[in-house]
Amino acid sequence: MGDRWQVEVDRGVCIGSGMCVNHAPDGFVLDSARQSHPRTPQSDANEPTLTAAEGCPVEAILITLAATGEPVFPPEE
Repeated sequence: MGDRWQVEVDRGVCIGSGMCVNHAPDGFVLDSARQSHPRTPQSDANEPTLTAAEGCPVEAILITLAATGEPVFPPEE
């Protein structure tokens, strides 16, 4: 993919399902309150992180292009 992504989790929306950790264990971790956090706020674009965002049951994961802020997921409608 070649781009750098800014990855955020809206903890007000996150329900702690753990799906993100299952899809991208190198990208996400759950804290003691079962709230998801990206392991690093920026990462190289990668399929597991995108799959985690797409699989989040409440769409709590936000991915933007680090250089421009353009949305990657969820896509603009």
